[in-house]
Amino acid sequence: MRHYPSELVDLRSDTVTQPTPEMREAMAKASVGDDVLGDDPTVIELQEMVADIFGKEEALFVPSGTMSNAIAIRAQTEPGDEVITERYSHIYIYEGGGYAALSGCSIALVPGEGGIMDPADVEASIRKGDGSLGHYPNGSMVCVENTSNRGGGTCYSKEKLDGIAKIARENNCRSHIDGARIFNASISSSLSPRRMAREYDSISVCLSKGLGAPVGSVLVGSTETLYKAHRWRKMFGGGMRQAGILAAAGIYSLENNVHRLSEDHHRAMEIATAVERMDSYEVDLEQVQTNMVYVKCDKGGAESLIHRLEKLGIQALTIDSSTIRIVTHLHITDEDVQRTISALESAQP
Repeated sequence: MRHYPSELVDLRSDTVTQPTPEMREAMAKASVGDDVLGDDPTVIELQEMVADIFGKEEALFVPSGTMSNAIAIRAQTEPGDEVITERYSHIYIYEGGGYAALSGCSIALVPGEGGIMDPADVEASIRKGDGSLGHYPNGSMVCVENTSNRGGGTCYSKEKLDGIAKIARENNCRSHIDGARIFNASISSSLSPRRMAREYDSISVCLSKGLGAPVGSVLVGSTETLYKAHRWRKMFGGGMRQAGILAAAGIYSLENNVHRLSEDHHRAMEIATAVERMDSYEVDLEQVQTNMVYVKCDKGGAESLIHRLEKLGIQALTIDSSTIRIVTHLHITDEDVQRTISALESAQP
């Protein structure tokens, strides 16, 4: 693997990326202050940069994407409200029920096609307390995940993004984008981050996946929303002190690692195309829009396939009992791609 040579090709996730030597140098040279007191200059620079990229008034640096989503929900809902999101969304599947534990919200799950919600289905899932004789919760926030992880790295079109935001406004709901891989979505769809975010109240932007920073996400939105979010970050334990060391990695990633994401997409498609030709696997090539490949194998055979691949030097993860996930990232080379294809071919039962 590039930057950090290893006997294993690690395709488990783009979260396994490590700071490159150049990023480490930027971190070592970072000017720092006390971010809880609001005077870390590198954190301020990062926040202003991300706010500008997405065309929003303010931004807030936080330790993780899960915290970014959590404080976005808490800052824009009230206990007893309901959050509307896709049935396999990260907020629902992978965030420990934080919407319930931290914000007191229930959740309405919307069916998706390849992880992508249709505006009509979103509208049909919004419930309001008014007029329900007190039976319903108050649907007050719509959350979109772009790209969709469980959709296989799929991207929303401009039309669907705008349509969902319009439905949210018309139904007096806030709108939020979980943008864990939003730059992958931007590169794939040729839609700028600013245009993607234009109709949305808040966006969570992850720096530690494809962009390669070791830690951190940024929540962007209006001054009013971010004022509330700052308080909830403190209450949830997310206040950091000399965080400029981490913010410097985020700045480096935004300046150097966004446009190269297309290389990850190309390598993912190369793997997907080769695997689809193999007798023992199935890949939906239309689903391979960014840096993920979902490979279907024999029923109940995913764990066994993972073990066979690891013996051949390839690491991946299971999604369910019959599906594994391969994720390309900045450390994966063309040689790693060929090695992965060969291993999958050899690992066929």
